[in-house]
Amino acid sequence: MSPAPEGDPATPPTPPRRRPQQQRKQVLLRLDPLVYEALARWAGDELRSANAQIEFLLRRALGEAGRLPGGAGPMPRRGRPPLSEEGEE
Repeated sequence: MSPAPEGDPATPPTPPRRRPQQQRKQVLLRLDPLVYEALARWAGDELRSANAQIEFLLRRALGEAGRLPGGAGPMPRRGRPPLSEEGEE
């Protein structure tokens, strides 16, 4: 059996693969205690966890360097959803 020609309506396009949030990579990070304290204070000022602040800063640095992978997707939203998503009637 030969593969279907491109544009064949019987063959739907393959969507890009995205990893589910449950498969996020865990890493051990060793930091100077004073660096961690400064990072934690900065994260608190921006209403983020220290972990989310590290990811935010890494993504920003990767983007500025032109090294952020296109399939990385946006940072996951955490916390309470906006009011419009809480089941308004």
